[in-house]
Amino acid sequence: VQLQASGGGLVQAGGSLRLSCAASGRTFSSGTMGWFRQAPGKDREVVAALRSGDGKKYYADSVKGRFIISRDNTMYLQMNNLKPEDTAVYYCAATRRGLIWSTISTATAYDYWGQGTQVTVSS
Repeated sequence: VQLQASGGGLVQAGGSLRLSCAASGRTFSSGTMGWFRQAPGKDREVVAALRSGDGKKYYADSVKGRFIISRDNTMYLQMNNLKPEDTAVYYCAATRRGLIWSTISTATAYDYWGQGTQVTVSS
């Protein structure tokens, strides 16, 4: 299984970007997929996650109301009203398990990772 993230780029504050994550090989129709990000000098943190079995979505407080996670055969992250503090490398992640809610924000709960795509927001 491979995950391929794309859609990053340079955008001004207040702008929008849409990230995509395509999975090759087996799908995650009953599993959990998520977006994480890592800024220089900081730990990797969850941005959003989606549990496919019940469609429940998780958002980090810092992105609530601005970012939207969705999926069909590809997972997306629509990022609106971007801020300079959103600058980071964004990674998509997946597991075939429907994660319990207390672990959905934990990077180690995910088994597969994409290569990352850079998002830079200028002020």
